[in-house]
Amino acid sequence: MGLTEPQVITIAEYNKLRENSESRLEYIDGIVYMTPSPSTMHQRISSRLQAKLFNFLEGKECEVFPAPFDIELRTADDDQGDQNEKTKVVIPDLSVICDKTKLGENKYVGPPELIIEILSPSNQAHDLVKKLNLYMQYGVKEYWIVNPLLNTVQIYGLNEEEQYQQIEVMKETGVAHSEVLQGFSMNLEELFK
Repeated sequence: MGLTEPQVITIAEYNKLRENSESRLEYIDGIVYMTPSPSTMHQRISSRLQAKLFNFLEGKECEVFPAPFDIELRTADDDQGDQNEKTKVVIPDLSVICDKTKLGENKYVGPPELIIEILSPSNQAHDLVKKLNLYMQYGVKEYWIVNPLLNTVQIYGLNEEEQYQQIEVMKETGVAHSEVLQGFSMNLEELFK
């Protein structure tokens, strides 16, 4: 029995599917991806990062948004032509948003300054490859990949050529620092306890 190709659908079909589903569904290149339910460890790490970011950003122009919160990524010419190829809808674990003009009632349209994804065994390739390239292509300035299985944090930042370069890779100990949010850091021992 052979593998079947995923079915490509329109953004309108995706939106209709979302209305009738309780699942967390992402839409990339016309394909719908279901994000897995987070594990207990995933939720603990997400909560620690969210609390740390919330306290750090208190009184500043930026704000942290935890999942589930839609981030709609579009190219500049999305208003013309086929939106299916251009519009992507992702649900990052944590997003830091500074441009509040692009906030809607239940989504943000545009690239956040910082996105953090926490890997699950079933979504590693999705976050490590597909989302890394997607976030780079759409201009997310900084991308953190937190791996609770290996107790690692990888941090990527956009360089002058708008390409991601690895800023830091840390395992189990040390302090991860953000370049986009000057002064924000996270102790790995505290994160993975």
